[in-house]
Amino acid sequence: MKSRGLAVENATSPLKTFEFDRREIGSHDVGLDIKYTGICHSDIHTARGEWGSVYYPLVPGHEIAGVVTSIGTAVTKFKVGDLIGVGVFVDSCRTCANCQKGLQQYCLEGMTGTYNSIERNGKNETRGGYSNNFVINEDYAVHIPANLALEGVAPLLCAGITLYSPIKHFKVGPNSKVAVMGLGGLGHMGVKFAVAMGADVTVLSHSASKEGDAKKMGAHHFVNTKEPGAFAPLKKSFDIILNTVSAEIDINEYLQCLKLDGTLVIIGLPGKPFALHAGVMLDGRRSITGSMIGGVSELQEMINFCGEKDIVSDVEVINADCANTAYDRTVASDVKYRFVIDASTF
Repeated sequence: MKSRGLAVENATSPLKTFEFDRREIGSHDVGLDIKYTGICHSDIHTARGEWGSVYYPLVPGHEIAGVVTSIGTAVTKFKVGDLIGVGVFVDSCRTCANCQKGLQQYCLEGMTGTYNSIERNGKNETRGGYSNNFVINEDYAVHIPANLALEGVAPLLCAGITLYSPIKHFKVGPNSKVAVMGLGGLGHMGVKFAVAMGADVTVLSHSASKEGDAKKMGAHHFVNTKEPGAFAPLKKSFDIILNTVSAEIDINEYLQCLKLDGTLVIIGLPGKPFALHAGVMLDGRRSITGSMIGGVSELQEMINFCGEKDIVSDVEVINADCANTAYDRTVASDVKYRFVIDASTF
């Protein structure tokens, strides 16, 4: 399958037009025309070689929303014309304990990333969604409800599931008090999901200007963490804190805001390890944990929930030739709240 999109040639090069071949449609494969593809900060980290080795030329993109155009002879999950979503991974071993539980993101042999991975045949490099089309095994794609705007759906395939999964795992509901650290591409989805599940939601942000947006998204409270004494009245207040920021912070200030048996979930990826004070953990049997995206079944569950609650990501839609500028603006946190590329412009 002939494809056209954007790629980086090395860690310092900009995104450039790139033509390449995708595999032919296999018996269990689905071919799709991409309509919108989100820009995730992890795309930028990977493209710039900040997370280890990269298979260049790299076509990033793992927030893919499109329409099915062809199906393999054995496909039963999709038909031509269906709305389809592709997220962070496109395959896994399928046989390990985690895969058998539907937790393919924790595959013991390693999931196959939508880009910058080697397919399970050991030969082909995966190329992502900054392109006009895609091929995927039907088992690793999800249906998109027809009532949702596709441009707002694309970031749900990464940013959305990244927040939905821990919120569901820790049983957030009407009796929960939840704090969301940061109101960015990840954080704003945490607010929307926690509010939709009936929780009392507080946004903790160093940007006072975001209070209006937080309240429009349903947050009940907003705390400017730069204000002197901001943390004092929050001590022992929250059942769960969702840490979506990647900045280097004093995590102990936030841990002290947890109630007895409260949990802080690490979702963002800071550049350096946290300096953790044992006393803060002991005072209230507090926990700190992490969470990474979600499995295929949970991804479908999340998309269905969004369809029921009319939840999508807040996006800025751009043409492909604006992608490099979008990268710079994303790094500068100058986006509300996720860039999405119109794939018709590749």
